[in-house]
Amino acid sequence: MRDFAAIDFETANGCRSSVCSVGVVVVRGGEVADSFYSLIQPEPNYYTWFCQRVHGLGPADTDSADVFPVVWEQIAPRIEGLPLVAHNAPFDEGCLRAVMQVYQMDWPDYRFYCTCRASRRHFGRMLPNHQLHTVASACGFCLENHHNALADAEACAAIALKIM
Repeated sequence: MRDFAAIDFETANGCRSSVCSVGVVVVRGGEVADSFYSLIQPEPNYYTWFCQRVHGLGPADTDSADVFPVVWEQIAPRIEGLPLVAHNAPFDEGCLRAVMQVYQMDWPDYRFYCTCRASRRHFGRMLPNHQLHTVASACGFCLENHHNALADAEACAAIALKIM
């Protein structure tokens, strides 16, 4: 896979629609061609302690951020026609579907691929687990800011280029 967009969402609470940040890395011809990061005002707009602990974001970070449709207007042209890649793709695809449904946006028939599944096939039991930071390290990528949506999308892109 040489042309794709790696995507990662962070959520504010247990609702998949509560995306509070997104990172996107566009790869064309096997090279990173573009990247994008944005905070998003989540819907529903509240944070759980657990989610804040994971990614460090809270209301002070997103209260003045754009809502999802405004952010997606900046992303959609970048990823048009590209397959989407995510580590644990069912989560990120679920987030995208949920937030698009909340805002009554049409689903553009995105195709998702999962680097976690690819890791299980490629590495099997050679790794202690198939978490993003473990797989990124096995692929030679140093993930320094785990759970920052852009850093995670960059790691996902590196994994996809290496094993998919």
